[in-house]
Amino acid sequence: MTPLLHAKIVGQGKPFLILHGLLGMGDNWISLARRYANHGFEVHLIDLRNHGKSFHDDEMNYEAMVDDLIHYININQLQKIYLMGHSMGGKTAMFFAMQYPEKLHKLIVVDITPKKYPPHHQFIFEAIEQIDLKKFNKREDINQFLSKKISSTAIRNFLLKNLKRDATGKFDWKPNIKVLKNNLNDLGEPLPPYTVFTKPVLFIKGEKSPYILANDEKLIKAHFPNSEIIQIPESGHWVHAEQSEIFFNRSLTFLLNNNN
Repeated sequence: MTPLLHAKIVGQGKPFLILHGLLGMGDNWISLARRYANHGFEVHLIDLRNHGKSFHDDEMNYEAMVDDLIHYININQLQKIYLMGHSMGGKTAMFFAMQYPEKLHKLIVVDITPKKYPPHHQFIFEAIEQIDLKKFNKREDINQFLSKKISSTAIRNFLLKNLKRDATGKFDWKPNIKVLKNNLNDLGEPLPPYTVFTKPVLFIKGEKSPYILANDEKLIKAHFPNSEIIQIPESGHWVHAEQSEIFFNRSLTFLLNNNN
């Protein structure tokens, strides 16, 4: 039997599914979810496999994540969904759109493109693997240890959200760190060539992020001819957290626009 993804559901109305990025979880989006819910959306904050409270599995690629997602949608009897994904979640959403276009009404892709990305998170996983969590009792001590390996406060804070306490009260990681590290290459895979999704799509880029470049527009348009690319000022890869007000307003306008 296929395991069901864990999700937190906020609000009532049109089904709107949000997919987090690598080492993220649905809860990262809770503040925005409550705001979308005020505008007639039933927001499903999904924990993708090997993340958050969802199941762990040795298989970690886009085919498997798309299978998980269609299973979740069918079990919950969702129709004509709105779908948004950030980074790895955005790539999952793109793969899903190509395979199940009839299930989608609109798609939002946050700071990722259909192209191949070489693995570039190794330093984070190396830092994580050097920590013996059983030796720590305070999050601040873990933060101090990580600071020797990861200079970015934002990245460290992001990682610390992935900590949980086990049955003995000791720290442990929510994500399946070993499997994620072993499959980083698969998580950089591009969309298959000549796949096309013709429904409305909004790509949102962080101004300071290197994930979407000017010369990526041609590839985006080849796969998503009915797409728009917008840039949020003064933001990096975590554009939804760094400029949440602008991000919310621009995304909501797209979601509510009856002309697209």
